[in-house]
Amino acid sequence: MPETAVKVQLKPLADRIVVKPMEAEEVTSGGIVLPDTAKEKPQKGEVVAVGPGKMLDNGKVVEMEVKVGDVIFYSKYGGTEIKINGEEYVILRQDDVLAVLEQ
Repeated sequence: MPETAVKVQLKPLADRIVVKPMEAEEVTSGGIVLPDTAKEKPQKGEVVAVGPGKMLDNGKVVEMEVKVGDVIFYSKYGGTEIKINGEEYVILRQDDVLAVLEQ
């Protein structure tokens, strides 16, 4: 279990996912140091908690496609940012996940 997963005391509901955003790049490939105001909001993060899945009208639950420890890319404006114990997290719906990074 990833170290960050132990710290989070959140249990996401339905098809929601709790993600720890990864830090934005501070230096460009050309060596230019970016100030905080120029950094893009991170769209990559580590999954630290997942809900049980989305319930369909017929009562069946669609299992989640991501799991704790996955590194994902998510929609730029998807999710809700929260702060717990000074740490920032994003709560997303599974539909906001664009891709899982295979390692």
